This record gives sequence, structure tokens and C-alpha cells, in this order.
Amino acid sequence: MPRTVNPSNMPSKPVPDSEYARTIPCNTLAVSAPFHWLSLALNDLIRMPLISAFYGLCFMGAAIGIVLLIQWQGTHLVVMPSLVVYMLIGPFLALGLYDASWEREKGHSAKLMHSMRAIGRNSTSQWAFAVLLAVAMIFWMRIAALLHALYPSVQGAPLTEFLPFLVIGSLVGLVLAAIVFSISAFSIPLMMERRVDMMTAVFTSFNAVKSNIPAMIVWAALIAGGLLIGFATYGIGMLVTMPLLGYGTWHAYQETIKKKHTP
Repeated sequence: MPRTVNPSNMPSKPVPDSEYARTIPCNTLAVSAPFHWLSLALNDLIRMPLISAFYGLCFMGAAIGIVLLIQWQGTHLVVMPSLVVYMLIGPFLALGLYDASWEREKGHSAKLMHSMRAIGRNSTSQWAFAVLLAVAMIFWMRIAALLHALYPSVQGAPLTEFLPFLVIGSLVGLVLAAIVFSISAFSIPLMMERRVDMMTAVFTSFNAVKSNIPAMIVWAALIAGGLLIGFATYGIGMLVTMPLLGYGTWHAYQETIKKKHTP
């Protein structure tokens, strides 16, 4: 079982980040906190145009590739496999944005090459987490395939026959999306900054989301909106939305997860 470090009964010496599968405590957030994170992210975007453009182009290229693949295949069946690949490369691209924000926060001049080297920081835990996300997406695909049994077999069936498929599919999708969001909201920046193991990052992220549900709902909605804008513009919107969300995630992490020296 993961061990939560409560501020009220902290030992006299700080618990090292190397301890396996623990839960780092979090702060309590205001519902409006996500908008503050976006304002800080916008400042980062303006102050670091080269880095923002580089990672924005990477995300945009991946999104355009998915859109073109769907159009080329002429079927929605390639959407989920494409998203699995996106889930694998996305966290590693976001690492560069986290590093750039972190450098600015420390008063340093953020550099593109330095941000790219962040991909190798705690790479074992990061790769394990990327695989975990991919497995979760594959599981999601299998559930979606099973739910297709509820899809009406008669072409042009009335709406009432679609309701079981739509309602159950939406509920299952919402639950799975909430779980994936909960374990990934703060995991990657935590693994990068403190080099903790994957399980510590997952438990800490889940606890932080569970403890700040209203603010996290707002943040999840903003992330979903950014992704929707990106794909609705055939990937071009990712040039701006993904750097914003990446920088915003770093500021969210910094404001949410308690620091080592916090009593």
C-alpha cells in the first residue's frame, strides 16, 4: 500500500524522494487556480518563442499526421491506435516545456538543447509511465470494441435504439478518462524534477486530483478544450495550445504538490 506523508506527523528529517511508492502531500487549490496557471503559461509562451514554436511544431506535426491518417484510411478505427502513439510521444515532448518553465522559474535563460536533454532525466520511470498510458489506451480500445455489441445492427434505426450504446459508452469513457487524467496530471513533472519512481508519481498525482476535484475539473476542461481546438483546426492549433498546456501543467504542479521543505 502507498504511504501518505501527512504534514501533521512528518518525521524530524525529511523523507527522501528515493523512497518507493509513497504519496507526497498536496496543497488545497482554489477553483480559479487553473486560469492563473494559464496566465503564467501565456507569459512563458511570449518570453520563450523559439522553444514554444519548436515543441508546438512537434505536437502540430503529430496531430496533422493523425488527421491525415484518418482521412486516408477513411475510417474512425485508426483513431484509437493513433492516440496510443500520441500518448507515448506526448509526455516526452512535454518534458521539454516543463524544463523550459523550470529554468525560467530559477532565473536562468531557457535553452532549447537543455530542454531536449530533459527527456533523459529519470528516463526509466518516464518510459514506464508512457507504457502505462499506452496500456490504458489499449484497454480502452478493447472496452470500446465490446461496447460495439450494443450498436444497432439495423441501418437507420431510431434514436431510442442508440441510447444504450451512447449512454453506457459515454459513462465508461468518462470513468476511464478520469482515471487516466488523475494518474497523469502531475506525474511527469514530478518524475522530472525530483526523479521519483513511477508509482510515487502516480499515487501523488491521483491523491492531488482527488483532493482538489473542483479545480481539477476546470483544468481537465481547459485541457480538453485545447486539444479540441488543436484537432478541430487540423492540428494547426496545437502550435499554440500545446505549449500553453505544457507550461500550464508545470505551474499547476508547482502550486499543487508540496515542496520538500514544506513542514
